[in-house]
Amino acid sequence: MVRKIVLSFIAAMGIFALASAQQRQVSGTVTGHDGSPIAGATVLLDGTSIGTTTGADGSFAISVPADGTLAISFIGYQAVKVPVAGKTRIDVTLHEDTTDIDDVIVVAFGTARKEAFSGSASVVKSEDIAKMQTSNVAQLLSGTSPGVQLQTTSGQPGSAPKVMIRGIGSISSSTDPLWVVDGIPYDGDLALINSNDIENLTVLKDAASTALYGSRGANGVVMVTTKRGKGGDAIVTVDAKVGVNSRAVRDYEYVDNPALYYETIYGAMYDYGVNELGYGASAAQRYANDELIRSLRYQVYNVPKGQYFIGSNGKINPNATLGNVYTASDGNRYLLTPDDWEDAAFHTSVRQEYNVNVSASNDRGSFYGSFGYMNDKGIVTNSYMKRYTARLKADYQVKKWLKVGANASYANYDSQSVFEEASYGSNSVSNLFGVVTQMGPIYPLYVRDENGNILRDQYGHLRYDYGSGEAEDGIAGLQRPVMTGSNAIATQQLDIESQAIGNAFTGTAFAEATFLKDFKFQFNVGVNLDETRYTNFTNPYYGGYKDMNGILGKEHDRFFSFNMQQILSYNKTFNDKHTVDIMIGHENYKRKSSVLHASSSNMFSDKLLELAGAIVKGTNTSYENGYNTEGYFGRAEYNYDNKYFVSGSYRRDASSRFHPDHRWGNFYSLSAAWLINKENWFNAPWVDMLKIKASVGQQGNDGIGEYRYTDLWQIQSAGGEVAGTLYTKGNPNITWETNTNINAGVDFSLWQGRLSGTVEYFYRKTSDMLFRLPVPLSMGYSYYYDNIGDMHNAGVELTLNGTVIRTKNVQWDLNLNMTHYKNVIDRLPAELIEHDAGYQSGNFWMAEGKPLYNWYIKRYAGVNPDTGEAMYWAWEDKNDHSKGMKKVNNTSEADYMEVGKTSLPDLYGGFGTTVAFYGFDLSVNFTYSIGGYAFDYGYYSTMGSPGTSGGMNIHRDVLKSWTPEHKNTDIPRFRYQDLYTAGYCDRFLEDASYLNLQNINFGYTFPKRWLKKLSIESLRIYLSCENVFYWSKREGFDPRQSFSGDDVSNTRYSPIRVISGGITLKF
Repeated sequence: MVRKIVLSFIAAMGIFALASAQQRQVSGTVTGHDGSPIAGATVLLDGTSIGTTTGADGSFAISVPADGTLAISFIGYQAVKVPVAGKTRIDVTLHEDTTDIDDVIVVAFGTARKEAFSGSASVVKSEDIAKMQTSNVAQLLSGTSPGVQLQTTSGQPGSAPKVMIRGIGSISSSTDPLWVVDGIPYDGDLALINSNDIENLTVLKDAASTALYGSRGANGVVMVTTKRGKGGDAIVTVDAKVGVNSRAVRDYEYVDNPALYYETIYGAMYDYGVNELGYGASAAQRYANDELIRSLRYQVYNVPKGQYFIGSNGKINPNATLGNVYTASDGNRYLLTPDDWEDAAFHTSVRQEYNVNVSASNDRGSFYGSFGYMNDKGIVTNSYMKRYTARLKADYQVKKWLKVGANASYANYDSQSVFEEASYGSNSVSNLFGVVTQMGPIYPLYVRDENGNILRDQYGHLRYDYGSGEAEDGIAGLQRPVMTGSNAIATQQLDIESQAIGNAFTGTAFAEATFLKDFKFQFNVGVNLDETRYTNFTNPYYGGYKDMNGILGKEHDRFFSFNMQQILSYNKTFNDKHTVDIMIGHENYKRKSSVLHASSSNMFSDKLLELAGAIVKGTNTSYENGYNTEGYFGRAEYNYDNKYFVSGSYRRDASSRFHPDHRWGNFYSLSAAWLINKENWFNAPWVDMLKIKASVGQQGNDGIGEYRYTDLWQIQSAGGEVAGTLYTKGNPNITWETNTNINAGVDFSLWQGRLSGTVEYFYRKTSDMLFRLPVPLSMGYSYYYDNIGDMHNAGVELTLNGTVIRTKNVQWDLNLNMTHYKNVIDRLPAELIEHDAGYQSGNFWMAEGKPLYNWYIKRYAGVNPDTGEAMYWAWEDKNDHSKGMKKVNNTSEADYMEVGKTSLPDLYGGFGTTVAFYGFDLSVNFTYSIGGYAFDYGYYSTMGSPGTSGGMNIHRDVLKSWTPEHKNTDIPRFRYQDLYTAGYCDRFLEDASYLNLQNINFGYTFPKRWLKKLSIESLRIYLSCENVFYWSKREGFDPRQSFSGDDVSNTRYSPIRVISGGITLKF
């Protein structure tokens, strides 16, 4: 018995000793590639659940078998496995997972590996976004994504450019892409998204990428992914920049010298006196001197009594001096001297932006929080945007099978915009930009006493000259012939065109459950709420509405949208080669907007801007609009051995914009990709990746506004009784406009990433276009919608990225993207056809087989060499064009014709370079467009001959006009009262090519060893310049304003140049 006990004790001790010999207490640290400790990293005994996490200093300790293996992982880093091999000390360095950063593309309802992606997409990364400064995130796409065009219609702070992807998708319905923020469609104001919160922007362009968005994906999708917490200890990032805003557009070459202006107008009048009135030299001189002041009204030169202002040589009297004391009809004396209206209107201003964010994560979850403030002041008075933003984004692995997360953002904003308009309506006396660019250089801005002091009124305001001829807002008896009774700069000072103060909230949340190993169910919900209060105010002192003693308007807008998604997915890999990924889902979206507006006049005070402060009640109204969509969708993907990829998707979508009988549409996509470099027979070690891809599919477009399928009636009063009048004619048969997209391309990476890029061909056909058909006004309405017409765009995109130098301390990268496409109208409604398979629409000829923006305008025939008159082309027989053309000398007899020019560019895109060397970094980026034509309204409006009511600005090119001594010119004579010198014709169609230096960013990052003692993770200082300079065919001409080219004008709010200095700190 004793012997058995002893033997058992010896055996147990042996087993214990053996086990002790096999176990090891292993300790160590986990650090990043830069040597910083990683807290919260998971350290597991491989193949088991035995493990621990690292502490704040990155240290760990674990008891494991001597022959075991440690598996170390942390979010955002590549996981590693390290054999214990009997060691007791193991230090591990983790490297950032570049696959997570660079090789994952955000797609509809998920992500895809770049290698496996068979669609078309381009990505703007966070490091590129950080180098730009803009108050609207849409500007981040400028020149950075192939196939994307931006139309910058206004430079006002916070204004959004119009975005168009791969050509014109429709004639009458929307061509705007769908914006999706963190997986949820976003219809809010893009100016309320803080670009500092954005991780990347992904532009989805083909059917394989966008078909799952069904009714709203026809014009492409822009995916906005916001930042989330990354690995390691919590990181605090502070970015601050302060800069100067200035006017970025160049002026036309005006005759801006007062003396030269008078002399030029005088020359036109003298020519008229000699050649039209038959005067001799002396009589013509006397006539022209008299007519000059009679026409322009203002004489700002003091001319000695009894002498002519303009001498017989056509030059001003050398004894004349600038500054003329004028005795008004009321006996008061005023000094007339010209002012620089542009200099008074435009000024430099300060732009400030400050952002702080905190991010952290571990193996269970991540956290990101941010706060930002921006104060972007415009370059004219009462133009600005102030914005506070906050964001909180977190996710947490609650259970092994359950993950939840939420993302909430808030914005408070206060912005004020000014009135602007372009082209044909640009002569509005309220349009500051039109007035200051068209006002002749001889007119005073202010009213001055005879000593030159600017006067003030009884309210303390500076007295501006309204040119009305009345003492209360000008000079008695002196009426300005141009912009009579107005002063846009004074109006800008005293009025409020539109002030918007509001709050916006966007929130998303998700729950993700994994079950049965290969299945995952995800529920997403998102809301967007925007409440805005608008104020507009017309002053009670001056202008056309002064008799109403001030007018005040108030409006409250409320926008709310709600989105829910339920997604079930299955992912399984068989035999390590066959991977199947299947997803089905449901989505519903609801949007409601409401407007409440009222106005009053006869105000108590201009300081009390509330309706209760005015006694005469004006108009009031309110209304609501609603929009709903619902869709069922699915996607199946197959991957064989990471070489062959096939994908298909389907969505059935409904939109409330169509009649219930035509509300549902079906959309699909099919795509495939082949990684040739993965083939065993492919032997080219210098090729990192070579992929061929193709896709085809359809998406829908319902972008025509609400309730177009039914008649809308306007409620009115008829003798005190409620009555209705037809407001809009509906068509119950309208349905989806369908886009069929074909895409084929090649992705490649060579020489270890030294050269990479994409070449793609796309064909985009729009069928059953939602067309706005005009009808005679006698029918009681002006138009209705119908599905009539087809159009297609076909083109090629090229993206190249290259690294010229890559060493330890120096790296030089280059990038280029370019897009070429052609647009063709394939089918038009028969009822619109006039002749030659087309019809006239404004300045364009819409015809089958022609591009959409095909110029149809009167044609310039040059200058009559004998008379100097402008000549224009007309048909010999308007009903039989085969008889040829003739020249006429007035535009009323000329005919509209195709001129063989289109607004569409031949090539557009962007290019840039980035250099990093010994802590310094420099990036320079350009955008460009080559080809296409736009009507240069700014030039056209300054080339006409003076009439009986003059005073407008004139271009210096009139100095090159035809004269009997100078006949070799294409600029007609400059003669008083010539009506057709500058007729609206193709003479003013200008090549719309441009080159824009979009941004420059230069910075220096201090070495970490300098910062370690200060507990600073990193420190970078930088200089950033945005919208630096542009070149176009004519100085002052800015073709970036318009896709169509028929509304390019210098009467819009100028683009703003921003030059800032900043600092980025990480703790």
